[in-house]
Amino acid sequence: MTKTIAIANRKGGVGKTATAHAVGAGLRIRGYKVLLVDLDSQCNLTTALLGEDEEPELTSLDVLQRDCTASEAIIETGREDLLPASEALSVADKEIDGVGKEYRLKEALEELGSSYDYIIVDTPPALGVLTVNALTASDSLIIPAQADTDSLRGVIQLAQTVDVVRKYTNPRLTIEGILLTRYNSRTILSRDMRENLEAVASELGSVVYETPIRECTAIKEAKAMCIDVYTYAPKSNASLDYNALIDQITK
Repeated sequence: MTKTIAIANRKGGVGKTATAHAVGAGLRIRGYKVLLVDLDSQCNLTTALLGEDEEPELTSLDVLQRDCTASEAIIETGREDLLPASEALSVADKEIDGVGKEYRLKEALEELGSSYDYIIVDTPPALGVLTVNALTASDSLIIPAQADTDSLRGVIQLAQTVDVVRKYTNPRLTIEGILLTRYNSRTILSRDMRENLEAVASELGSVVYETPIRECTAIKEAKAMCIDVYTYAPKSNASLDYNALIDQITK
């Protein structure tokens, strides 16, 4: 049975794409069949798998507009399969409308049947139709967050959207956990904000993952090389920390 996980936060720059890529690659390395879905108009996840020069013929926007099926748009990369993004996703709130617009991704992914063990959905830093589609299609949600007040505010705003999604489009959605990224345990702010996030997580019926993702240049370097962090630097802090996350996802 396929498990679909959305990676989301209202705030940008918190490591959503890095987390989506690392989770997908980590699951694939452990033998699972994985599909990565890029819903962000910045196309960072798409670039991480395909490189800068390749422009997909069909994208997630085409799927959401029902111009093609998900299987027609999916690219087999030799690693994780990819439903790529398009810069045109920036106008998705205007282009995707009508009754049932929140269910477009869910319906498209259901057509894939049990082709994948895991589907990981990377979302834009906004709470519009794309993020709502991701939450409606997903079984659970991972919220990457940095130890700062803006990130905390983003978590709270996203939680409000989750409540609405649970009420109207996806009552089974769970918040799997809040993942601290770019973490530095030596700073007082990081320790204080972790306590604040743990309080918020408790209110949401969730947790802050025990192992944070430490600040690590290997993530940026692996992205530049268009490979996953485990292949690029298997002994790096990021590889160790994301492996701990994969342990919790698959247990």
